[in-house]
Amino acid sequence: MKLCFATNNAHKLEEVRQILGDRFEIVSLKDIGFEGELPETHETLEENSLEKAEYLYERFQMPIFSDDSGLEVQSLAGRPGVHTAHYAGDRNAPKNMAKVLEELNGHADRQAQFRAVVTYIDTSGVKQFEGIIKGHIAPEMTGVDGFGYDPIFIPEGYDRTFAQLSADIKNTMSHRKRSVEKLAQHLNALN
Repeated sequence: MKLCFATNNAHKLEEVRQILGDRFEIVSLKDIGFEGELPETHETLEENSLEKAEYLYERFQMPIFSDDSGLEVQSLAGRPGVHTAHYAGDRNAPKNMAKVLEELNGHADRQAQFRAVVTYIDTSGVKQFEGIIKGHIAPEMTGVDGFGYDPIFIPEGYDRTFAQLSADIKNTMSHRKRSVEKLAQHLNALN
């Protein structure tokens, strides 16, 4: 079965291909000839994920899945949330992390979660799948591996940040993996 994952991010594409394995042929936006930006005009992960999937499905009429994900910090009322990638104004991970750390100054509660919402569309309709990894925000940036907010996020059950854990360990628990595994169960049920 051939599916388009609404991304050109090589890291995300590889992660999803590993999760879904050989059962599905996963193609990128570039592979289907889409160039440009996908719309993300809403204030929730669910709405943005749906908007991207619908936008592509209308144009390409093939099975599409998109994701939207974010870091949700309890003491910050769920921020950065849907604005995770541009929290400090642009796609600058160190600036984004610094803003979260600064806003958490004086907060004892550092609970947080990464949450991903995957939207799948085909001729049978629309389904959404959520994946969550709970943890807390470290007092400072630590570690060199990973990307995004990995240097400040410590997953439950660990005392090190995602950026200090191996990719193999991180991939066993990622929020994207959890949502994509639910998608895989849905796809297997369809076939």
